[in-house]
Amino acid sequence: MSSTPDPRPIRWVKSTYSGGDGGQCIEWAPDHARATGEFLIRDSKNPDGPHLALTHEEFTGLVELAKHHG
Repeated sequence: MSSTPDPRPIRWVKSTYSGGDGGQCIEWAPDHARATGEFLIRDSKNPDGPHLALTHEEFTGLVELAKHHG
């Protein structure tokens, strides 16, 4: 069984844990996460570069790390 990729572009949102000075900007794709359960993360300064694909548990761990070390 094959699935057809979603033709709509992914909507990226800047993380509230990103630095305000433009140096540390992380974006994630909340609509994609809700639809698929896969949490995509990328560097906003390199939107055409690679991104991470995390599970819910991995994403939660990343947010907790940001809360305690941000």
